[in-house]
Amino acid sequence: MKRKKYMVALFIVLLSVMAIMFFQKDNQSETKKEESIGASTGSVEKIEKMLQSMTLEEKVGQLMMVGFKGTERSGEITELIEKKYIGGVIYFDRNMKSPKQVASLSNSLQQTAKQNSLSLPLMVAVDQEGGDIIRMKERVSPLPAQQNLGQYATSEDMYKVANLNGKELSSMGININFAPVLDLSKTDKRSVGQDPKKAYEYGKRAIQGLNDASVTGALKHFPGNGRSEIDPHVETSSVEATQLDLENSDIYPFKKIIGEMDNQNFFVMVTHIKYPAYDKEKPASLSKVIIEDLLRGKLRYKGLVITDDLEMGAVNKYFSYEDMGTEAILAGADILLVCHEYAHQLEVYEGLLEAVKAGKVPIERIDQSVKRVLTYKLYTMNDTKVDPNQAEKVVRSPESLKYIESLELAK
Repeated sequence: MKRKKYMVALFIVLLSVMAIMFFQKDNQSETKKEESIGASTGSVEKIEKMLQSMTLEEKVGQLMMVGFKGTERSGEITELIEKKYIGGVIYFDRNMKSPKQVASLSNSLQQTAKQNSLSLPLMVAVDQEGGDIIRMKERVSPLPAQQNLGQYATSEDMYKVANLNGKELSSMGININFAPVLDLSKTDKRSVGQDPKKAYEYGKRAIQGLNDASVTGALKHFPGNGRSEIDPHVETSSVEATQLDLENSDIYPFKKIIGEMDNQNFFVMVTHIKYPAYDKEKPASLSKVIIEDLLRGKLRYKGLVITDDLEMGAVNKYFSYEDMGTEAILAGADILLVCHEYAHQLEVYEGLLEAVKAGKVPIERIDQSVKRVLTYKLYTMNDTKVDPNQAEKVVRSPESLKYIESLELAK
């Protein structure tokens, strides 16, 4: 009888201890939740305060990403960063001769941005897809084309290749890679193939691989230009397909990734091709129906939207540079990409600036995009300073070459 009473008492004590532990854990969880909410509120307040202190010129500049000539910080790009407050740059082969040089260039540009009134980091981007689309091809690892990965490799290989690519880019001070390509195509080497589910699966793993190397990816080219055989660099074209057809195929990979991943971890790049099923008049990059209603509304995308290069023939043959920036911002784009000519970059900048002053673009629309840029820069971007000597060791390392060779996909 005594033994039975002892067991009952022990059972009650155990229940009491478990209850105390449960409530302590619950309270800790609530405390962490409250701290998280407090941090989030503080972040919003910080961004709002910064937004209120910014001039219109600073706001417009943050909504642009530009290219420039030379392997060193030129007078033109310095002026754009210091006086126009440009938010980002994009590298091409003309800017890249060695990993050490690229890292030094990135540091120099970041230092210039740090010294202006905003003291915000620069978005430093590149198109490093693999296959034929590789910058500084002879000095970086021979990344396989997406078509080869789609045909012969697993999604895990896609992750590893993207992660390897991301580590090389990150070591050189590049924090954004305009990849992966989600366009569906049987023949385009930039595409993993025609299967929407494979494009989604491989695309998601590519984003994860880049993110794990502190690089932000970009899904392109929304809403999917795999059906077009005309190069938008040269001329415009239209995709003749119904909304239902597009949303069950071309748009499917974008929709799935947007729905499953943190939208701060990737951009969406919008193509210049036309989709009459949504907008009979304007290309996707200048279409409010496609960016605001479809991408942000129906697909609920919360991250940054960037245009494809505004100097492409698909748009610059039909719109002036002064108008293009305005049209893209009114459509819902956040970042205007102008890759080549300084004169065109100034035209886009001045055109948007004047459009806001004239009341053609509401300041609320500008502020909406600036908030997204500030959120990304302040809470997603890591330390921007890199070690040029370390870049020489990381890029095209023996280990990376050995891994890519093991895939037997490099060519």
